[in-house]
Amino acid sequence: MQFGIPKPKYFYDMSGFWVKFSKDVFDMDYLKSLGLNERQIQAIKFVKVNGKITNSEYQANYGVARNTATRDLAEMVGKGILKSSETKGAGSYYEL
Repeated sequence: MQFGIPKPKYFYDMSGFWVKFSKDVFDMDYLKSLGLNERQIQAIKFVKVNGKITNSEYQANYGVARNTATRDLAEMVGKGILKSSETKGAGSYYEL
């Protein structure tokens, strides 16, 4: 993902060889290939629409406890999908 795009997919069959390039870095196949769970994938969609997500929004939207939300968000930060705001505690948020 050197240039902000997912790795191309290579295909070959009897008719030939071709390469598929994706425009959206965060397409479903790519997110699933990173091992994200369904909540995390839905959260990425939420951030794409709303620009950011807080831990409280994650908890409310996906019906999880604070620790689960924190763990899920931290995993996405660790994988380079989300960036954490400079603010810690109340007022912190995550964005693409």
